[in-house]
Amino acid sequence: MEPANARTDARTKTIQATTAQVFAAIRDPLRVARWWGPEGFCSTIHHFDFRPGGKWYLTLHGPDGKDYPNEYRLLRAEPDHLVEIEHPSDDHYFILRIELRQQGDATLVVWQQTFDTVEHYRPLASFLAEANEQVLARLSAEVHRALSAAS
Repeated sequence: MEPANARTDARTKTIQATTAQVFAAIRDPLRVARWWGPEGFCSTIHHFDFRPGGKWYLTLHGPDGKDYPNEYRLLRAEPDHLVEIEHPSDDHYFILRIELRQQGDATLVVWQQTFDTVEHYRPLASFLAEANEQVLARLSAEVHRALSAAS
């Protein structure tokens, strides 16, 4: 098997919030619908079972007017610390690992999207680099939106 780093897009983002506040935005389907996907996309969540083995079905609606149905399966969820999600697909199979690390009054989000093969990852690599940065920025905005609404 090819080394993971040759088929992984890895990103980090520091969010001014606790790990619990960031985790809350990841486990709530209404909130996930607001931040999941790159800029210009919105999501419709059809089913969201946030427990190991649970499945998520959602449609990403692109700015080009196209719909992109997606299926995910939650592999692991450690509250306020870790989420691992599988995207079972013949041509875009990946595992997404989202780790939350408390750093003072902020959370470091470590985002690793690992594909099954370099062949599947390579054509998407530059798109993913930008898209995953945008997704993390949208996650941060969602966390801050909730914090502002609560104060």
